[in-house]
Amino acid sequence: MSLLLLAVAGSMVLAWAPDRPVDTLKARWAPAPSQFAPIMGMQVHLRDEGPRDDPQPIVLLHGTSASLHTWEGWVAALKDQHRVITVDLPGFGLTGPAPDGDYHLPRYADFVVSVLDHLQLKQVVLAGNSLGGEIAWMTAVGHPDRVSKLVLVDAGGYPFKTEGMPIGFKIARIPALKPLMTHMLPRGMIESSVRSVYGDPSKVTPELIDRYYELTLREGNRESLAARFSQSPLGAYAAQIKQIKQPTLIIWGGQDHLITPDNADKFQHDIPGSRLAVFDKLGHVPQEEDPAATVEAFKTFLAQR
Repeated sequence: MSLLLLAVAGSMVLAWAPDRPVDTLKARWAPAPSQFAPIMGMQVHLRDEGPRDDPQPIVLLHGTSASLHTWEGWVAALKDQHRVITVDLPGFGLTGPAPDGDYHLPRYADFVVSVLDHLQLKQVVLAGNSLGGEIAWMTAVGHPDRVSKLVLVDAGGYPFKTEGMPIGFKIARIPALKPLMTHMLPRGMIESSVRSVYGDPSKVTPELIDRYYELTLREGNRESLAARFSQSPLGAYAAQIKQIKQPTLIIWGGQDHLITPDNADKFQHDIPGSRLAVFDKLGHVPQEEDPAATVEAFKTFLAQR
């Protein structure tokens, strides 16, 4: 029994991971052109790159437990000709928790509009991955005058049965494990979670794991993740998808086991005139896994009038 207790204690020591203050993470994860903007009571981490006179500014929204860094490949390919804004959503990245603890999806849509107001952007091309995609289409429905075109990348929206949920998401959905989750975080669990959303897990680098791991440890993010799951039931607003009127591009990874490709077909069916681009070998974060290929589909869509 003593050996078992020692083994358990050793595992807990190795997995022990207290919150990290945001200031300790900025040097590595918020170099220029990162900025922190006062929006809705938060210091919101965002990047605003490219020509300011662009008539079609682009705003890119990340998914659950991700950050604005997931779009770096797209930004690099777009910023010479387009104004591109990326942002850490409340509860994630360096932005951290919402002061009021509200992570309902309509509140996220309000947040996007507040970002646009802060940057004095009347209308944008809005794209989002996963949770970010769900927030994007809800913003397009609730504030149609602010969104000229919509891009949904493996987006949430419909009730679905996943074929492979990352272990970190599973744990965050179990209330009894909340005290444990907020003090412990095995790096191997983050590695397993990230690898599970890639079509080709060999593309997952140690630096990529570092990014997801360290930003999850940002003070308050783990509590926010649990709250986000409890406040946002799957498919709660699916009936609104048919109200989308903007030109829409749907991008999907054919190897997405979290939100499977049949969801892409549902979006295409419910959004009149929408276009679908499926990348057979990519997973749930195709914009991160293969930015070069996916951004070309986006560029083609952007150029169409």
